[in-house]
Amino acid sequence: MTGSPLLTVEDLAVTFRNGGEPVSAVRDVSFDLDRGECLAIVGESGSGKSVTARALVGLAGRRATVRARRIAFSGTDLTGLRESRWREIRGSRIALIHQDALVALDPLRRVGAEIAETLLTHRATARRDVPEKVRSLLDEVGVPEPAVRARQYPHQLSGGLRQRALIAAAVAAGPELLLADEPTTALDATVQAQVLDLLRDLKRDGTALLLISHDLAVVAGLADRVAVMHGGRIVEHGPAEQITKEPRHPYTRALLAAVPGLHSRAGRLSLARANGPAPGPDGCTYAARCPRADERCRTRLPEPTGTGARCWHPESGPVEAPGRTAFDRQTRASDEVLVEVRGISRRFRSPGRAWRDAVRDVSFELRAREALGVVGESGSGKTSVARIVLGLLEPDGGVVRFGGEPWSGIGERARRGRRGRIQAIYQDPLSSFDPRYTVEWILGEAAGAAGVPRGRQRAERIAELLGLVGLPEELSRRRPSELSGGQRQRVAIARALAPEPRVLVCDEPVSALDVSVQAQILDLLADLRQEFGVAILFISHDLGVIGHISDQIMVMKEGRVVETGAAGDIFTAPAHPHTRELLAAIPRARGLTDLSRAPGAPAGQ
Repeated sequence: MTGSPLLTVEDLAVTFRNGGEPVSAVRDVSFDLDRGECLAIVGESGSGKSVTARALVGLAGRRATVRARRIAFSGTDLTGLRESRWREIRGSRIALIHQDALVALDPLRRVGAEIAETLLTHRATARRDVPEKVRSLLDEVGVPEPAVRARQYPHQLSGGLRQRALIAAAVAAGPELLLADEPTTALDATVQAQVLDLLRDLKRDGTALLLISHDLAVVAGLADRVAVMHGGRIVEHGPAEQITKEPRHPYTRALLAAVPGLHSRAGRLSLARANGPAPGPDGCTYAARCPRADERCRTRLPEPTGTGARCWHPESGPVEAPGRTAFDRQTRASDEVLVEVRGISRRFRSPGRAWRDAVRDVSFELRAREALGVVGESGSGKTSVARIVLGLLEPDGGVVRFGGEPWSGIGERARRGRRGRIQAIYQDPLSSFDPRYTVEWILGEAAGAAGVPRGRQRAERIAELLGLVGLPEELSRRRPSELSGGQRQRVAIARALAPEPRVLVCDEPVSALDVSVQAQILDLLADLRQEFGVAILFISHDLGVIGHISDQIMVMKEGRVVETGAAGDIFTAPAHPHTRELLAAIPRARGLTDLSRAPGAPAGQ
């Protein structure tokens, strides 16, 4: 790199005040970024990543106080800008890509109008040329039939197409700097790979990228440099290859160890929990969870050096595989068949009134203590299969048997007595909870439905359920909105456990969680299998997660099962081209972690 960086940030600090004491969300953050370069900021939820990005475009919020010694962008001082000046810069010179395109795009406007607004607001194109420019932008970001898609509403597009449309709107005015905040979270592997390839093309054309992510694996193939944040501070900063292959800060190493895959099947993924004294205001925020922490760590940090780890006790060498659990994955499944699915099919009418086959001739068995992973792209039929297995959707053809007895085609009254034996855990528990009620009420209702009487017995059952999922009793008085994402998902699991089910159907239960919370939930599910013999039907688009938790894997495409086999076989010797395509699209397969390596096997090159 030559000349001055496009963006220079020195000692950025962001604090929030909401009636009480101010909360420091970002502290002492410094970095620079040049044209055609990608800097990825990674860390857990609450680490300060998104607040940092939003502060750089003047969107930190009304309750935020933003201070910095210097924020310089292409010769412009961004500190203290008025909103009118920010409006000139946002969209034209600095653009922001949000995580959830369905939320970011106006549901009442066609996609083409959304992109046109950016062009017209910043006078990037003459009005008469806007329709053609919109089609051109959609084509450039890989949207098929751009003229047709421009006339559609966001809800009529797939997740991948919505994300591409959002990127088209962001780059419409040719910004020099693109801030991408979790642009691939909850997308399936192939769509995720397409979005990352698109961002890679923009970088190659000279756009500077600030990529925000909770997943080191996702950024490994795109970023030139990586900054790892914890507790509002950058704790490690350096070249992407160094950070992802031989990180030095204990927190970075813990994040990498929490990435699931076939290599981690014999181990626990969870990051360490706080068990040490809390650090002081100038100490390392990771000290309470770090096994190497001492009094110096809790008191003050080493001075930042620009690159490297801010740690008194840096480690070296590759990250080791997780430690073994007491669970023997080779003997957990039994011969008892709990769910038997034979030749199920299901059709739906599309908005154009044409029939579409969502599920076609799907068959499988799920045994006690077994985890069957179902993987495929969006629209492959995974969720429809889950709903049929749960008895929430009747198949047009085929049969489902549960516990050796008919489950499909018998009516809800005949199923009701056994419904508690098969329970569901969904991707977004917040949408399945009544926001008015506390955790105590939510779990109490589930316990009551399972036959636990009111009073002392129900209170004891609520406490027991919270203990099973590792939550303290004091959380029972909180409402769902007052919990973290990981805590909400644990409450969802506790609710599912209330009737003591034999089968858990998990539909994308960790896809929207950061890597450390995801690790806790996966470990919890493994513990439940070990302790209670629960069978799990685990649906995900993430083959890394599927490889970690599953004994058998079923790969779906366009409603059909294209391949089924043991997890190790699917990863090491995939037979179907679509399975090979899914494996090739996993970001982790691009050099961060060898997913095909079974425990004890030699590491890949």
